[in-house]
Amino acid sequence: MSMKRVLVIVTICCWAALASAQEIVVAAAADLQSVFPEVAARFEKETGRKVKVNFGSSGQFLLQIENGAPFDVFFSADVQYPQRLETEGLTQPGSIYKYAVGKLVLYVPNNSALNLSQGLRALQSPAVKRLAIANPQHAPYGRAAVEALKKEGLYDSLQSRFVMGENISQTAQFVQSGNADAGILALSLVLSPQMKSAGRYVEIDASDYKPLEQAAVVLKSSKDKATAELFLEFVRKAEIVKLLAQYGFTMPGK
Repeated sequence: MSMKRVLVIVTICCWAALASAQEIVVAAAADLQSVFPEVAARFEKETGRKVKVNFGSSGQFLLQIENGAPFDVFFSADVQYPQRLETEGLTQPGSIYKYAVGKLVLYVPNNSALNLSQGLRALQSPAVKRLAIANPQHAPYGRAAVEALKKEGLYDSLQSRFVMGENISQTAQFVQSGNADAGILALSLVLSPQMKSAGRYVEIDASDYKPLEQAAVVLKSSKDKATAELFLEFVRKAEIVKLLAQYGFTMPGK
């Protein structure tokens, strides 16, 4: 075998090794924390391509992306954030996909005496000294919580009791740890086995807040747009839609 051919084979092998080591990085809204590890695992098993998922506040991810953060795909809890990135020329044109609609719930630990059949009005109880909500400045679920409380005429009387999480996952942790007596959370998080066994919840009337339409988009800065687009296509599959439904998400328009 000639030396030239050996070098070609070695080069191809090196490229293959690098390709297998590469991964796309997904910025995902914190309300996906219960379900997206499974989505990523299924994608990797089916395609052999790697996915790293970072969870956090959609609003904070927006600012990071605008400042050059090296994400490949953005799964936002608010469709307006991907739309804003699109107008700024930071996305692959036409790649926005509305993947889910989230739901808001009132959640309390099992040992709470609150009567959840009263809905948000149960929060008027003096037993609720600290109420966890996500920071409305950059967390869509926080904005929805404020909107629902105002709609029910409870915001002014409860505002002084707020304990704010940087994202909806941290907000849930406040209730789990006992640092809050109740929380206005994402249904997707309270349906996780750990939270479901540790507490009770009631869905907040969907007419009390604007629909939490969630959307994903491939970013123009992606170094592997083919895999990023493949992942977005994978999330459209019926089996993934069904998996998301198991965590309380519905499809837009349904």
